[in-house]
Amino acid sequence: MSCRVLATMEFCLPCFLAFLLMGGVLARRNGGDASFYQNYDITWGYDHVKSLDGGRQIQLSLDNASGAGFGSKLSFGSGFINMRIKLPGKDSAGVVTAFYLTSHSNNHDELDFEFLGNREGKPITLQTNVFANGQGNREQRMHLWFDPAADFHSYKILWNQYQIVFYVDDTPIRVFKNHKNIGVSYPSQPMQIEASLWNGDSWATDGGQTKINWSHAPFQAHFQGFDINGCSDHREPNAPPCYSTSYWWNTRKYRTLDGAQQRAYENVRKKYLTYDYCSDRVRHPTPPPECPQ
Repeated sequence: MSCRVLATMEFCLPCFLAFLLMGGVLARRNGGDASFYQNYDITWGYDHVKSLDGGRQIQLSLDNASGAGFGSKLSFGSGFINMRIKLPGKDSAGVVTAFYLTSHSNNHDELDFEFLGNREGKPITLQTNVFANGQGNREQRMHLWFDPAADFHSYKILWNQYQIVFYVDDTPIRVFKNHKNIGVSYPSQPMQIEASLWNGDSWATDGGQTKINWSHAPFQAHFQGFDINGCSDHREPNAPPCYSTSYWWNTRKYRTLDGAQQRAYENVRKKYLTYDYCSDRVRHPTPPPECPQ
């Protein structure tokens, strides 16, 4: 039996045994120390990937020959996905570090963290995006309140049938609610977890006007935290469906932000948000239906 998904809020032996009988799959919820190779595979740029600390840390490198990427062995139908990332330092203009979920289907679903590098001394931009049934163009961009190249920080995606929440450490920075009731597509396809480091200088910095300075190569991004809290699409046949409250990320606590989270969310967006597709009247003369009206 695979060991990748946690389905209960707290450990309790009778609950655990019952869950196994239902065909559940178990993994550590928080503070786990899984090796990269338990849950992930390198997907491209094999000679630009380095394993550190017994597989507890992965370094991706980018030079003018190649970048690199990795992805989860399994796909997931819901979860609270977390990765600790330290971005490339120095002059990283044109360099894109990405952490995302994607379905790899024709009309694909995707949830993106993309970190857009910049000249030394200028802020790195964090761009998020949501694709549902092949429709994207939902970019939001913000600057961070710390230097993401100085140390590791946690970047998280909560995904259940009620909402998608992007977090930086424990601060929610973006919420995408399920508005299928008004005709807005909502990500529902099984998705793999992926991360990559690549050349995006055709668009990433100053609209593509600022190019990569290859004299600073190789650029290096570091990743930690390879435990996965997600409902795998390779469950046992009698396992609970991925929207079941047997999985802690689907319980009432995770259906909406609480008061403290809402205040933190509003504060960080007021201070650091630099672009929101909902406010772009050139692209959207009429705000998309999921946007505040």
